[in-house]
Amino acid sequence: MRACILAAGIGQRLRPLTDDKPKALVEVAGMSFLDRLVTQLVAVGVTELVVATGFREDAVVAALARCPIPWLVRRNDAYDKTQNSVSLHACADALLAGGAQDTFKLDGDVVLDIEALRRLIEKLRESQCDLVAAVDARDDLGAEEMKVTLEGGLASGSDRISAFGKHLDPRTSVGESIGVELIAAKALSPFVDALGALVTSGTTNLYYEDVYDRLLPGRGAARTLDTRAVMVGDLPWTEVDTAADLARAATIALKTRLS
Repeated sequence: MRACILAAGIGQRLRPLTDDKPKALVEVAGMSFLDRLVTQLVAVGVTELVVATGFREDAVVAALARCPIPWLVRRNDAYDKTQNSVSLHACADALLAGGAQDTFKLDGDVVLDIEALRRLIEKLRESQCDLVAAVDARDDLGAEEMKVTLEGGLASGSDRISAFGKHLDPRTSVGESIGVELIAAKALSPFVDALGALVTSGTTNLYYEDVYDRLLPGRGAARTLDTRAVMVGDLPWTEVDTAADLARAATIALKTRLS
């Protein structure tokens, strides 16, 4: 398995902690976000790592010197002007090098329990689908959360995702996509192609989830993605954008397992 961690952002709302390093290198409970994720990914069987960089790429490269598996960095030169789909697109060649593999995609500011990664692996193997996304089922969603709806609605019992988007109605959304997915090897090239077509056409304001959404059945794409939700809301996790988030993450990190 491969993994791709998005670590290009500045993390302006965490300044002054991010004055001289990207957010992925901020420490929580004694470890950076990047080190925590790498430790967990290696523990579940990931053997190759790709990291999307931007702000202070040199600091990320220095941190990766202790990475126990082969790694590459790919830079988004426009990291301060574009959305995260562009950072992911910058990694396209590395994600397909030597043949596609099952590939994790993770935001670089997420703290989570390793069981979330194991659930994604199990679900992908069990369902033989194209993509699985970690979802926190909640009923307090707002405008900022990346929301998910399920085929047939909340009461259907389905795990098949019918939409991703911040614009979705919280009342019909099952929960929040937490920024961690596992893409099957068979679906990686079609996804990368669709991502590339958008970015190279000048569409640089999309989240990567918006690209997933465009590839769901019913959207008219030539190759659609069978995409399933994996519920992880019973596990400790958080993303970090602000100082308040970081304080909460310090407590949550102590509850999470690295192996």
